[in-house]
Amino acid sequence: MSASVTFRPHHFLCALGFAGKGYSDDFTANMAAIVDRLRAPGGGAVQIEVTYQADSICAPCPHKRGQSCEKAAKIAALDTHHAQALSLADGDCLTWADAQARIVAHVPPGSLAQLCSGCQWLELGLCEAALSELHTSHTEKGRG
Repeated sequence: MSASVTFRPHHFLCALGFAGKGYSDDFTANMAAIVDRLRAPGGGAVQIEVTYQADSICAPCPHKRGQSCEKAAKIAALDTHHAQALSLADGDCLTWADAQARIVAHVPPGSLAQLCSGCQWLELGLCEAALSELHTSHTEKGRG
């Protein structure tokens, strides 16, 4: 895997809440490799470039069509909402640690029902649980 990864705006929260489920075995394995790298010691330093096209996570997705997606309208809406919430623009580069700080600053627990409306994974509660855990860990670090 290269030194940096590319993420569509909505994939910042997908990576945060990922727990081994995906669209296919290849997709799940790829996503697991990316997320494991982010969660490993030093993962906060991983550089992420924002894109509105197929990204590192999309690479083996069965819904990928060239640099787009067969669910393009739904994905574009998710990307727009997440980009606004996290102040992200196409081509921005930031570290995973910076991304997590933006998530804590701009995405409060309980907000994913609106922010991620239409996402098939939302009902599992994995992302909401991960978001709450991220907020808790950042609060504890602030007291330490």
